[in-house]
Amino acid sequence: MSKQVKAIVIAGNGTNCEREVANACRLAGAEVADIVHVAELLAGRVRLDDYHFLNLAGGFLDGDDLGSAKAGANRLLHAPVKGSQEHLSDQLQRFVEDGKLVMGVCNGFQLMVKMGLLPALGGEHRKQSTTLTFNEGGRFEDRWAYLKVDPQSPCIFTKGLEGVYLPIRHGEGKFVADSAATLKALEDKHLTAVKYSDAAYQAPTMDYPLNPNGSQNAIAGICDESGRLFGLMPHPEAYVHRTHHPRWTREDDLPEEGMGLWLYQNAVRFVRENLL
Repeated sequence: MSKQVKAIVIAGNGTNCEREVANACRLAGAEVADIVHVAELLAGRVRLDDYHFLNLAGGFLDGDDLGSAKAGANRLLHAPVKGSQEHLSDQLQRFVEDGKLVMGVCNGFQLMVKMGLLPALGGEHRKQSTTLTFNEGGRFEDRWAYLKVDPQSPCIFTKGLEGVYLPIRHGEGKFVADSAATLKALEDKHLTAVKYSDAAYQAPTMDYPLNPNGSQNAIAGICDESGRLFGLMPHPEAYVHRTHHPRWTREDDLPEEGMGLWLYQNAVRFVRENLL
């Protein structure tokens, strides 16, 4: 088996953050970070089986015409792979069962919840139980947010972190569960890996603009019970160097590495220790 960490970033049909995500994977230490158009996967020219770390990048899948990422979710769930008896969802299911990593950012997070990949309570990866809908304020939000990390979460990507400061840019980022029972299960199992918080990362908040979209329980991102599948609305790939910080010219003590890079470094470390 190859000793290289291989990441794949799916592009096409409206994604626009794939280059930043691939760059973050490379900076984190992945030897391979391929940007692959979804058409290449459906044509059978590229297979998910050849990679360890799947990235679903942000953007506006299919123009969000059916709601954020809904059309993209249907495509990945039901489209067949040319020249094969399987669907792309079969490759994706095998990818998850093989213990590999998946991270969806912004539109990619929306895609994961609408496919049922998250939160996948009880290991059911095709049943949707949460969604991301229009921001409470009714408008697109473009700002930076403080995220408090749950130290008890099984999330691989946030391991060892207390909090991160990341940019958000979305119109449909309000996290909503389908029932009080689902929300309780997410909290009880510590699957709510990151929440919008105050600047000291002390407490989750529902106050705008610290909570930019009105998400239930201030939830900014969730993982599945394995901790290997993770989705969040803020963009870690957009803060991987100090010059990405909005105050980099005024804060001399900023480290060279941006906070967002930490999530990708955790992913690469996990692959090296468990999948190679």
